Amino acid sequence: MSEPRRTVLSRFLSIVERGGNALPHPATLFASLAILVVIISGIAAQFDLSATHPGTGKVIQPVSLLSIAGLHRMMTEMVSNFTGFAPLGTVLVAMLGIAVAEGSGLIGAGLKLVVLSAPPRLLTAAIVFAGIMSNTGGEVGYVLLIPLAAMMFQAVGRNPIAGLAAAFAGVSGGYSANLLLGTVDPLLAGLSEEAARIIVPTYEVNPSANYYFMAVSTFLITFLGTIVTERVVEPRLGAFSGPGHTDAAATTLSAPERRGLWWAAATVAVITGVILWGLVPESGFLRDARTGEVLRSPFMSGIVAVIFFVGVATGLAYGIAARTIRNDSDVVRAMGKAMETLGVYLVLVFFAAQFVAYFNWTQLGLIFAIKGAAALQAANLGTIPLIVAFILVSATINLFMGSASAKWAIMAPVFVPMLMLLGYTPEFTQAAYRIGDSTTNVISPMMTYFALIIAFMQRYQPAAGLGTLVATMLPYSVTFFVGWTLMLIVWILLGLPVGPGAGMHLQP
Repeated sequence: MSEPRRTVLSRFLSIVERGGNALPHPATLFASLAILVVIISGIAAQFDLSATHPGTGKVIQPVSLLSIAGLHRMMTEMVSNFTGFAPLGTVLVAMLGIAVAEGSGLIGAGLKLVVLSAPPRLLTAAIVFAGIMSNTGGEVGYVLLIPLAAMMFQAVGRNPIAGLAAAFAGVSGGYSANLLLGTVDPLLAGLSEEAARIIVPTYEVNPSANYYFMAVSTFLITFLGTIVTERVVEPRLGAFSGPGHTDAAATTLSAPERRGLWWAAATVAVITGVILWGLVPESGFLRDARTGEVLRSPFMSGIVAVIFFVGVATGLAYGIAARTIRNDSDVVRAMGKAMETLGVYLVLVFFAAQFVAYFNWTQLGLIFAIKGAAALQAANLGTIPLIVAFILVSATINLFMGSASAKWAIMAPVFVPMLMLLGYTPEFTQAAYRIGDSTTNVISPMMTYFALIIAFMQRYQPAAGLGTLVATMLPYSVTFFVGWTLMLIVWILLGLPVGPGAGMHLQP
């Protein structure tokens, strides 16, 4: 580890690290919050804590769970709280499909193709773009693309740490930008839907709710990441003369990989044709049978099933052609391996589901939302200052808590209803949250893969430590935060929808 520099940044990061380490495991945190909600509900019920619903005029009072009736409800609905938790099923189904694509080697080969096919002057942009796109495949961007990017930069005579930084910026800093839907989309949409139902019990948030904004963000983050790498990071690092090696196998595509990619591409073409056949004609079989709509069609409602089928079909096509899948056991094994990695997530979801359910039962979320919305309305901040402040809060919390789902499970029940009462859709609030959640990933010691990235960096700079990585990544974090926030401001001024059927303002 390099010796710590006693600068303002170093002292700030030390505070962040100590604060993050002081937090319990997210599962323990949710269990504690659930108990706290029960206690607070009992106290709140003893006092005259109430709020008047601005839409119905009904007086909302807290419901105590610190009672016999509350105990009975917690006991009888514990299982249904878990199994009925909106993000659980969608994440598991999407992950099963993507697991086949990842386990067969398709995602890894696809990333290599993108990086290897780029002309030298577009190598940086290709790496940042590939990093962003890798988020559909979960961990593959961290464990494959980041070390591969370092090797590619070294192979063409550039500083490998700059390549590592560019890939890390794309994978982690651009976490919420993508041209494809991944497992994080249904996960966050499910949490937003649960929170929105505090105000509107029948509200639905589609996994594609932020697609328009995230798709455009892909090109913005690619551009910003490229500029920062080539104009700031690489000149600061200078020429490389340290240790390290380039693995030839990692920087070339084998014949089986190329054959597999051709088969996968053909499969994508067939699937795309079928989808267009079902959506383009007015009587298409994927449209709503009654109204003929696309936005509220089985296709949009079943987007998680689409992710599953595309992942399985393309993974099988690649695996059979590349001979990485030889029988059905290989497919099941890939799915099983993905499920193994979700063990901790399932524990987290169990406690998060109880917390969210208790928060809804007590009506504390609705009361806080009404009072918070009234306070914000009285402050008269205006749309843009309000949303910028919300993004800043999300980015700051992200320094102390790495899990996107854990943060949103805590924040959504408060901020989604609050902003709904001010006239903003849950989808728009979720898009703003995702900016803050992504931009500080690359400088947060609490990010799950932070230690791994330091280990990759130490291959080329043995003395590299926490300060080295943060100093390298800080320009990306600041630039992404400013650029992405400005893009959202433009989005607000133009009144554009953030996704299919997801506008900015809530309709009465």
